[in-house]
Amino acid sequence: PDDTTAPLPTEAKPPVVLLHGFIDNRSVFVLLRRSLAQHGRRQIESLNYSPLTCDIRTAAELLGRHIEEICERTGRERVDIVGHSLGGLIARYYVQRLGGDLRVRTLVTLGTPHGGTRVAPLADAHPIVRQMRPGSPVLEELREPAPDCRTRFVAFWSDLDHLMDPLETACVDHPDLFVQNVRVSGIGHLALPVHPAVAAEIRQALDLDETTPEATPEAGNRAGGLTVA
Repeated sequence: PDDTTAPLPTEAKPPVVLLHGFIDNRSVFVLLRRSLAQHGRRQIESLNYSPLTCDIRTAAELLGRHIEEICERTGRERVDIVGHSLGGLIARYYVQRLGGDLRVRTLVTLGTPHGGTRVAPLADAHPIVRQMRPGSPVLEELREPAPDCRTRFVAFWSDLDHLMDPLETACVDHPDLFVQNVRVSGIGHLALPVHPAVAAEIRQALDLDETTPEATPEAGNRAGGLTVA
């Protein structure tokens, strides 16, 4: 970090919610959870959703209920979310379409098919996989205007992510959102939640005070992103 970066003091850091990808579970975040805890995050929640979940919208509603419970239990008004792959889409739908921007300060996505991907596991056998295809109704909803969305987005995309076709589909491209797209080199899709270099960049993204220059939309939307490995 450079001299203009102002990390949040520990007591000001909101809870972090970790949301896994398709055919996965919260164990994928063991290393990231440890890394966050070692650097001052005291409240970290790893959520599981059922592999039987068939609709991103339904999963987003359930996520919203979990977040309300977390806020009530911790006494905090907002949380940060880190979502891997499908988990990032579920969280984005909650933020953009269900009013979740009131609760989510920063949403970090890792290898999330924001624009849809032509490569997906099990082809089109699962309904939620079809929702990750380009042009699906869910993805079209996420293209709609999102005026006054309060959540800051940080989207990590990798040049070695074989589940993203095209690779840049893991970037967030929306005129109304505050976005920083971060390029990662040489790290595959499944390694994004466990790679130490990515973990360090996630910590930096979550620790930014929203009043610093790096947290403004002008800075976040700059071309090129960052290379962390």
